[in-house]
Amino acid sequence: MEGNPPRVLVVIPAYREERTIGGLVRSLRERYPHDVLVVNDGSPDGTSDAAREAGAIVLDLPCNLGIGGAVQTGFLYARDRGYDIVVRIDGDGQHEIEDIPKVLEPILAGRADAVIGSRFLGETEYRGSIPRIFGIRHFRGLVNLFTGYRVTDPTSGFFAIDRRLIAFYSDHYPSDYPEVDSYILMHRLGARALEVPVRMYDRAEGKSSITAFRAVYYMVKVTLSFLINRIRRFR
Repeated sequence: MEGNPPRVLVVIPAYREERTIGGLVRSLRERYPHDVLVVNDGSPDGTSDAAREAGAIVLDLPCNLGIGGAVQTGFLYARDRGYDIVVRIDGDGQHEIEDIPKVLEPILAGRADAVIGSRFLGETEYRGSIPRIFGIRHFRGLVNLFTGYRVTDPTSGFFAIDRRLIAFYSDHYPSDYPEVDSYILMHRLGARALEVPVRMYDRAEGKSSITAFRAVYYMVKVTLSFLINRIRRFR
């Protein structure tokens, strides 16, 4: 990244975010010089049109692939167009865009390959449901035990990664609740990962799909996937 300013792409996976995506994209474009990519994950509403009208680059997936497939699509776009850094945020208003410089700075300074925004560092007003907090604590212990990273927020969807991880995730990115699995992949690559404090809020619109039953189901599913990825071979 020497010589020219690094090329940064903000990737926003979006499904049924018609009411929030336009305002989010406009805020990003007004505040930062970074390109903004919205990956419309087969939304049946006006998500795609709202994002495009606000000035985003929009990729429309033909069907709903889920969060992992949508984010991986963003990585593929970034890799093929030579971006140096990807910042990933949600399209529902949960992430504070003013904290984007916080996740970028350690990569720009050469101190990290991946930076994850944690809602549990510093002063926080975040209050999750009991199933969500229980799951976060379970995954926190799992990641810390098997990777050696000091993690407080293993399910955060607010992060930045460098070019090497962009290339790797373009070929290898978990499909379901990928944030936890990504730690074992970063560890196997020897990537330097750290957390920085960020603010996260309740969804601006809509309702979370995580119920108590689904929380337990995904906790078991992601734990098994995490352990499998510890020994899986990658080409």
